[in-house]
Amino acid sequence: MERIILDYTNMSPVIRGEAISRLQAQVDLALQTTLQKTGAGNDFLGWVNLPNEIDDAFLRDIQQTADALRTNSDVIVAVGIGGSYLGAKAVIEALKGPFAGTEKVLFAGQNMSSWYMNDLLALLEKKDFSVIAISKSGTTTEPGLAFRILKNAVEKKYGKAGAKERIVAITDKARGALKQLANGEGYKTYVIPDDVGGRFSVLTPVGLLPIACAGLDIREFVNGFKTMAKVITAETNVMKNPALAYAAIRTLLHRQGKDIELLVNFEPALHFVSEWWKQLYGESEGKDGKALFPASVDFSTDLHSMGQLIQDGKRNLFETFVMVKKSRYSVLIPHDDANLDGFNFVEGKNLDDVNYSAYQGTILAHRDGGTPNMTIELPDLTPFYLGQLFYFFEIGVAVSGYMLGVNPFDQPGVEDYKNNMFALLGKPGKEQATEKIRAELARMMPKRIG
Repeated sequence: MERIILDYTNMSPVIRGEAISRLQAQVDLALQTTLQKTGAGNDFLGWVNLPNEIDDAFLRDIQQTADALRTNSDVIVAVGIGGSYLGAKAVIEALKGPFAGTEKVLFAGQNMSSWYMNDLLALLEKKDFSVIAISKSGTTTEPGLAFRILKNAVEKKYGKAGAKERIVAITDKARGALKQLANGEGYKTYVIPDDVGGRFSVLTPVGLLPIACAGLDIREFVNGFKTMAKVITAETNVMKNPALAYAAIRTLLHRQGKDIELLVNFEPALHFVSEWWKQLYGESEGKDGKALFPASVDFSTDLHSMGQLIQDGKRNLFETFVMVKKSRYSVLIPHDDANLDGFNFVEGKNLDDVNYSAYQGTILAHRDGGTPNMTIELPDLTPFYLGQLFYFFEIGVAVSGYMLGVNPFDQPGVEDYKNNMFALLGKPGKEQATEKIRAELARMMPKRIG
């Protein structure tokens, strides 16, 4: 069985093996702090042991619920934001493709756009549909409002009794608005564990139920997590463990002033894997005035927009490529007698071969231009290897977060905008804040052009 490989060839001469090895003691400390749950944020480390705690009975229950929803529905709408939707969205699009990925499972509650909701409701009018509501509290603004609207649509179309069979709630085990509603209405419910934060929740029902609803193999996805968990604990030598090496290398680069990491793919289906990764790393490391800024690009598309900056811009970034070794399809380039475009020299080649040559040319050009890069290589794009990759990144951010000197498992800053928004909207209990914010806005001197 093949494994994920980390290739850091193009980190030279900026990073060499000896420098990585010298971080072994720091990596060991950060890893053991994570595995033994002895550091900051240890009450949100339930995800660490999750791969080995999931049993067949749990997966059968998830699968049965998914099968029932699939049977009754043309479309299943998963309602959530942040980690409550990004993990499932990433897996579904990566494995089903950018077109087929939206056939069965759609997402809502990740924005507050009337346009988006209007078009979704218009689509659902013509379909049989069900809803998965995902929220620990049930009071997060974006999914809370979306679920209120979609619940109303379900009840109008199928009645209260029908809605009971078409709504599933994934929420807190005992408290919160969504839990209270689910108990009162008799919805099927699943629990978001108290010790698993949203961005680490893809291996809970938060991710597993929508993934199963898309018709994907959740058992193999879980097995991928389990396999990578074994790798992490069986081999802690930083030069033999790709996830630990990744954490060490990005730490070294950050200490050298490389404070932006670009996650790069050459496969459009991996776009939302990058979006999931950005939340995981941004929310985990961006605090206390510290951060490695996580950004992403889709190549070769963005080579025609961001390529110039990466090649010749400020030398404060590095790239991490995610590449898939095996081609899924063969699309051969045909011969053209006129050859006006001059591309007969690649006739007969698979389009993926051209794409891979673009990757090879890019990593060399960017390295020579002063942008060091490394590659995470997946043997194939399957549920099993994607599960490995997700746990790879989760362990990686825990280790690098502790090495950065932050608590990787809290997110105190995300509440600030909400407090201001609620005050401006006149939420009961926020009257003093409302008055203060409105006064501040009134005092601000407008500086507008145009």
